[in-house]
Amino acid sequence: MRKILYITYCLSLCLAVGCSSSGGGDDTPAPPPPTGGNDDGPTITDPSAATLVFPANNTECNTGIVDPNDETVSTVTFEWNASANTDRYTVNITNLNSGTTGFSNSNTNSVDITILRGVPYEWWVTSRATGTTATADSERFRFYNEGPGLENFAPFPAVAISPARGVNLDASTTTVNLDWEASDVDDDITGYEVFFGTDANPTTSIGTPTESSLADVAVASGSTYYWMVVTTDSQGNTSNSEIFTFRVN
Repeated sequence: MRKILYITYCLSLCLAVGCSSSGGGDDTPAPPPPTGGNDDGPTITDPSAATLVFPANNTECNTGIVDPNDETVSTVTFEWNASANTDRYTVNITNLNSGTTGFSNSNTNSVDITILRGVPYEWWVTSRATGTTATADSERFRFYNEGPGLENFAPFPAVAISPARGVNLDASTTTVNLDWEASDVDDDITGYEVFFGTDANPTTSIGTPTESSLADVAVASGSTYYWMVVTTDSQGNTSNSEIFTFRVN
């Protein structure tokens, strides 16, 4: 009887104070994970915008290498300054006569592109970085690619300033000032003609200013308006802008 009571006492004591293993592993609890870290990996810095170098803005490009098998095109080297936090670039180039845009990728800060001769273009560079979808666009430059026998160039198509393209104006608006920007390699713009109306292809001429603005154009609430600018130079060359639009709510 005493032996049974002694064993029972020992078991009770063990349960009361907690039994521990005397050999093998270390029962010390692991320290908590460090705080403040980024479990998703290092932060990727967004790319910066590049600075365009060549072709320069509002100039004639006359360095292109003419294709001996097709004299309507030439290959031009586009150049820009490298931008920070950037792995690669996309060069965007728009034919201002047709409105079509092409793309060319580069891992350096230059690329050769074959384009039509005697045609105005607009170009800009998009900076990209691996590990992020963020991008940065440079400013936009316009130039003429030299064509055979050209001595005078048509103006670049005008660009809307105000009202901005696609803007919605307050319903209380009764008049607007149409403002645009125009440029010419020869710097000989003589005037403009503005077409305006509620038709998607405006054909009503509302003025022929010599400056790049037209004031106090009447509008009404609940209408969408379309407008375009024809620019003329001293040689009679003309260029048509794209059709701009805005709405009065």
